[in-house]
Amino acid sequence: MSDPGLFSAYVPGTSVVHRMPLWAKLVGVLAVGAMPWVTQSVWPLALVTALLAGIVLAARLPAHRIARSLHGLLPVLAVLLAFQWWSHDLPYAVRVVLGIVNAFVAAGVLTATTPVSDLLDGVVRAARPLRRVVDPEVVALTLGVVVRSVPWVAGSFSSVRESARARGLDRNPRAVLVPTVVHVVAFARSTGEALAARGLTDPADDALGSDRPGGADRTA
Repeated sequence: MSDPGLFSAYVPGTSVVHRMPLWAKLVGVLAVGAMPWVTQSVWPLALVTALLAGIVLAARLPAHRIARSLHGLLPVLAVLLAFQWWSHDLPYAVRVVLGIVNAFVAAGVLTATTPVSDLLDGVVRAARPLRRVVDPEVVALTLGVVVRSVPWVAGSFSSVRESARARGLDRNPRAVLVPTVVHVVAFARSTGEALAARGLTDPADDALGSDRPGGADRTA
């Protein structure tokens, strides 16, 4: 079985990174994400990369999880680096790639050192001032579904790829993509059915359903 990635699950620990308050971690992630927009030099971004490496070590996160997560990102980064180098110049291309890597690792450290329950509670608290616009519980539920779905989809893809490799079909895109899509669609349907069973469907759908033949408003 393949090693899990950085976003797969919470890594229990007692490090200073684990004990940091959620708001501090979120501010750190936002600062890392904004860094490429506020600097025109590669060196500040390289310094952030070194700082993130120190944070990963301080949090005692397994190295194979970092490598596993970045492995899937490398082809995209290589293409992006080449394109930005061609369209601008090498320093600009390196800044773009470093900015993406830093933001990716920072977000991964957040999810790996913060229990999902704490993360969802923090989202609910942050969304409460906007309760007139959005339902905080729905926002938290959406985030929870995303957090659960990403590692599931990644694991499904990895399992299908290993199965195809065992049959000598790992170089056949159809042998990998088609079963993965089938698994993802089945997962999405089961998730939707679970939400509907808990009465968490769109109210607009319920209202439309009452106007359809056989709906709640139909009389004999």
